[in-house]
Amino acid sequence: MKHTAPATGWQGMKENWRNDFIAAISVALVALPLSLGIAEASEFSSIAGVFSAIVGGVVATLFRGGHLTINGPGAGLIAAVAASVLSIGLPATLAAIIVSGLLQVIIGGLKLGKFAEIFPSSVINGVLAAIGVIIISKEAYLGLFGTKSGISNPIEGLVNILYHLNDINPFIFVAFLVGIGLLVFHAKISYKFFHFLPAPIWVLVITIPFVYLFDFVHPHSVHLFDHDYLLNTELLISLPDTSNITASLIFPKFDKINTIPFWVAVLSITLIGTITSLVAAKAVDKLDPYRRKTDLDKDLIGIGMASIASAFLGGLPIIAVIVRSTVNVQNNAKTKFANLYHALLLVFFILLFTPVIQMVPRAALSAILVFTGLKLAAPRVFRQAYDKGMEQLLFLVFTLVVTLMTDQLGGILAGIALTLTIHLLLARVSVGDFYKMVFRQPSKLIPIKEQEYRLELNGIVNFMGLISINKHLEKIPAGSLLVVDGSNARLVDLTVLETLESFSRAHKYTEGKVVMTGFDNHVTSSDHALALKSQHGFLEKPLTARDKRLKANAAANGWEYAQANNCSTDCLEEFQFFKSRPLERRWNIITGSYLGKNIDWEISDVVFDEGALSATEVYNTTVQVINLPYVIPKFIVEKEGFWDKIFDRIKAFSGYKDIDFELFPSFSNKFLLKGENEVAIRYFFDENLISFLEAHEIYHIESNGNSLLIFKYLRFAHSDEMTKMVKFSEELMGKIESRVPTM
Repeated sequence: MKHTAPATGWQGMKENWRNDFIAAISVALVALPLSLGIAEASEFSSIAGVFSAIVGGVVATLFRGGHLTINGPGAGLIAAVAASVLSIGLPATLAAIIVSGLLQVIIGGLKLGKFAEIFPSSVINGVLAAIGVIIISKEAYLGLFGTKSGISNPIEGLVNILYHLNDINPFIFVAFLVGIGLLVFHAKISYKFFHFLPAPIWVLVITIPFVYLFDFVHPHSVHLFDHDYLLNTELLISLPDTSNITASLIFPKFDKINTIPFWVAVLSITLIGTITSLVAAKAVDKLDPYRRKTDLDKDLIGIGMASIASAFLGGLPIIAVIVRSTVNVQNNAKTKFANLYHALLLVFFILLFTPVIQMVPRAALSAILVFTGLKLAAPRVFRQAYDKGMEQLLFLVFTLVVTLMTDQLGGILAGIALTLTIHLLLARVSVGDFYKMVFRQPSKLIPIKEQEYRLELNGIVNFMGLISINKHLEKIPAGSLLVVDGSNARLVDLTVLETLESFSRAHKYTEGKVVMTGFDNHVTSSDHALALKSQHGFLEKPLTARDKRLKANAAANGWEYAQANNCSTDCLEEFQFFKSRPLERRWNIITGSYLGKNIDWEISDVVFDEGALSATEVYNTTVQVINLPYVIPKFIVEKEGFWDKIFDRIKAFSGYKDIDFELFPSFSNKFLLKGENEVAIRYFFDENLISFLEAHEIYHIESNGNSLLIFKYLRFAHSDEMTKMVKFSEELMGKIESRVPTM
């Protein structure tokens, strides 16, 4: 089904300002603590981070090509910027940021942003994981000891912490530990009361009492555990007086422009900033419910202009930031003006809350940044790489190690070299033939007939052929059929498959279709839908113990079982729940039908993401999809709590509404019911259907008009739970069918 995207420009601003402003409140609340922390970690003053976020929101919005991305200082550049400050000083670093921004404007103006897309995704993830380790090694000192590490090598920094555990300042550490704990468990708390304020703001709020409890305001020493611990205002966030805030500005100096360290800083900031921004922009495009595509070249111009303006005011380089962008999407923003509103709100926050912010311990910022680092280098990052193939894990780990041993540029180059080497080994051809296959027309677009095209993949189809593939995809008209034929491809890598999947998702929203064919003779090292495909070199993955149990349970109940099927990971996107929650995997497909009824159903295990990149939360669940032979209203039914009701009313300002039934208060208090056509939904939910739902366990039930989506747990269901789900849905269909003839 085609979805109409919001209008752009001033018309879009006029029509969607409520949604954008509501989303911007949450974004600004996340941006404030993150900007303060990123600035300190980058060896800038705290206020410089807020300046940067404000400039990023205002300037980038005027020039950029994205719709829902948020611009500001990002954690991905902490290592590069901090290294530059330590090498050439802060004023020269500001000059390097200006030159870097100018290069980005030139790259975007020449429409060369497409070259930033060709880097292998596992290599980029390896660099991001290394950045996470660097952030942890820098910021953990502040949360443990109240001081900066002073050690440039991240591995040495982490080892040094182990040697000085006896020197931990308990008064600082307790605030740091509480902050980390809150960030870890915030996403796991189901009540909306805890999600009305973003987790970073909760960290600031909850750590302030420790300042008064231990009296950080008045310098003094506390004797504890045979140690004397000094507590003073240097352990608190430092912000300039709002009446003379311009006095804190530092301006760039170009006196070191003729030195090698200056240009190393320029290249590092440009490369990392450009890659992370474009990766973030593409990730947010996947989350966008309307599947709008960012103009990457235009986005680079906006980011470059914002970086130039920011550095002239003593601020950090600007990038597209994934955490704040994810918050923006999740809060139902519609247009790019949410980015502008969040900047204006930051001005308001800093003017109003400076006295409060000055009472926040720096350990709180340390907790936020360490948690950010932990997410970049979390075990799930390595598990996700392994799920996509053992070779992807190898690329990630190798890039991570080299980056930590050298720098980000070295890590990227080494990761690319290893990726090409492994591709060469898997292809089993000579070096000369390998590069001929890479560069000699790895893809070809052939028009078949009107609104039907064939994309042939030939030879070695890896990240180096992405520019050619993207050119072909740009020529595909909306609403057409594209057949991707991989029968002549000796190897198709993960980065290419990710690009094709992203196109398929977006193309589906224009009522188009993408069909993958010709991969029957290819094997992979993983059952992941996007795993690297080769005609040589891998063995098929065997069934796990859980897979075998589910297969046996299906056989016992007369159902059909398949470890996987031809449905790609976008096959659930017809449901609202999965429109902004990309699926990573879908397997253990069990199918059946209800006896005597023309109703087919399918149960599968799925892994999906909420957010993207460093903002990703990964969830497991088992879902059932029921295909209906008739049309019913579109709706969503799920559990509702006390705080959910309160905050749903607040969100009603932007058009959100829960449908309540006055005659059934127990149902309305227990369930959240929402949908497009309230009249039809009220008619559909009669007394029998409502009584049935009240009497059973609460499932998430969603109708897209033609199918139902049902699930209960954010974990994989056991065999007996699957059986109960099938029984519940069969009884539910009996209640629904009684409503259909009279509709």
